[in-house]
Amino acid sequence: MTVVPPNVQPTGELALAHAEIRDLQRTVQALRTELELKEMDKENAVQTAIAASSQEIAQLKATAAALRDTLELAKIERETAVQKATAYAQDEMLQLKATAGALRGQLELCRVEMANAVQAERQAASGEIAQLRATIQEMRERMEALAGKGS
Repeated sequence: MTVVPPNVQPTGELALAHAEIRDLQRTVQALRTELELKEMDKENAVQTAIAASSQEIAQLKATAAALRDTLELAKIERETAVQKATAYAQDEMLQLKATAGALRGQLELCRVEMANAVQAERQAASGEIAQLRATIQEMRERMEALAGKGS
């Protein structure tokens, strides 16, 4: 760049060249300013995009955590339901076994009572038969005695 001493007045072509240089310098300055503004805009856009991405990532993490919690809660509820159903089934099975045992006991008691009743009836019948035989024998003897007196 050519510097013109302050006490020298530019003339003609030199003045035009100086004017063109000043215009070019102003243009360069304007372009630099515009470039800096564009770079700041670009940096702002990048920062905005980063902030938006960070916010979206945070939301996705929160959603994932909420879904994980919901899934864990559902798993716990399912396990609880299975445990309750298993306990209910075991309780019902124990009750049925107890009922079956009680019915077996009652059936056995009925069998014993029936056997005792049959035995008692047989003994009573045997006693009655023995008594009837004795009565028949006694009546025979009486009839023979009466038949012996009458002849």
